[in-house]
Amino acid sequence: MTDPAPAPLLLTCGEPAGIGPELAEKAWDALGAALPFALLGDPRHLPGRVPHAVIAHPSEAAEVAPRALPVLAHEFAGDAQPGRPDPANAQGVIDVIARAVDLVQSGAAGGICTLPIHKQALQDGAGFAYPGHTEYLAALAGGVEVVMMLASDQLRVVPATIHIALSEVPARLTPELLESVIRVTHAGLIRDFGISDPRLAVAGLNPHAGEGGKMGMEEITRIAPLLDRLRGEGLRLAGPLSADTMFHAAARARYDAAIAMYHDQALIPIKTLDFDRGVNVTLGLPFVRTSPDHGTAFDIAGRGEANVSSTLEALKMAGRMVRARAGVGAN
Repeated sequence: MTDPAPAPLLLTCGEPAGIGPELAEKAWDALGAALPFALLGDPRHLPGRVPHAVIAHPSEAAEVAPRALPVLAHEFAGDAQPGRPDPANAQGVIDVIARAVDLVQSGAAGGICTLPIHKQALQDGAGFAYPGHTEYLAALAGGVEVVMMLASDQLRVVPATIHIALSEVPARLTPELLESVIRVTHAGLIRDFGISDPRLAVAGLNPHAGEGGKMGMEEITRIAPLLDRLRGEGLRLAGPLSADTMFHAAARARYDAAIAMYHDQALIPIKTLDFDRGVNVTLGLPFVRTSPDHGTAFDIAGRGEANVSSTLEALKMAGRMVRARAGVGAN
């Protein structure tokens, strides 16, 4: 007896003036029936380089996918002009995300892969009150604690602090915040990646992890005591480690994910190792969400030049995570 196939994935359209419509078509062209998904958006915004078919429910995606891109239609107020976001479409972008969450939480869809949004366009056009996708999804899920993971075949890394000035990081990096990030990451590796006993490497904040207090005290006063306490609970934690020696091949083989202290400490290594195939994963949500690790790329929108690699990896990773949660396959 074979395990039942999980419900199809949803691919939300993102900013229609960006490269999202092109990526949706290219993703279907590459995957077809191998990984059925439904695009949630306005079919008028598609470039039209591949066939598409409007469906009424995500469950129809598997039947349609062999011959056309399945589209779960969501009407927008305006047309899409590549490279020029229309404020009239901002509310549609927001509503598509909320509709996707409703569908996945009802069980109609298996997980969500989100194409890039443009935060300024949403703020200017619809008063969007969130820093980005991640925070909005967390709010839609009831205000759960989430973390952003960047993942590829070579590295999984989580920044404890994200879009704040570097000068603000030491004050924001409290033991309470770091504990939450570690616990959410640990649980996510078990639930979404099928890793039964995750190994986490935790970076220090300062050069050489403070070098015994000579280059900063945060490792001694905040990070190390927390890690010792969590080790006492059975978590497999290494650190605080000097970040400049954490990301070479031999070091990466010793852990399943790295916890970095701030944005660039996390994103520089993964973008150096695997720029085109990195995936943004939100851990801690009650549903699966992934996203390509890039923006709307207005400068090349409409030209047919967008690299679909990260979108393909995001869809594939979402599919594996859905199966891991369902207990029908490991990631």
